[in-house]
Amino acid sequence: MEIQQEIRSTANLQISKKVILNILFTHNIIVERLNAILKPFDISAEQFNVLRILRGQKGQPINMTAIQERMIARNSNTTRLVDKLLLKKYVSRATCTSNRRVIEICILQDGLDVLALLDPLIIEHEQEFAKNLTKEEMTLFNKLLEKYRNL
Repeated sequence: MEIQQEIRSTANLQISKKVILNILFTHNIIVERLNAILKPFDISAEQFNVLRILRGQKGQPINMTAIQERMIARNSNTTRLVDKLLLKKYVSRATCTSNRRVIEICILQDGLDVLALLDPLIIEHEQEFAKNLTKEEMTLFNKLLEKYRNL
């Protein structure tokens, strides 16, 4: 369905506005479905993002600044997110031995376990959105989004 029908707009919208509305509308659908997957695990999309960043470290610690730089939503309060993950015992926090001003974060086994449970659900979520596009269309779509984003 076209975006104007989705939002029930009768205005004659410029194509640039349609693109923005389409991206925002699609983003909201993706996030709503992601949140529905994460809700039974009592973690937010931002906490999930932190856990995936930490898993990518393969057991090596990472500091808060580096986590923040890798976040999808970079305006997230990384300290608050890590604090919540600490309470759930998904991560550990320690002071860096070479620079006591730096706090390092590591994922714990419970964090890895919850990601292992989520992995197939997330893959299914991603494939659900991709099912209407061919591999070539997905590649083109990705390139176009990157081109659009990089002003």
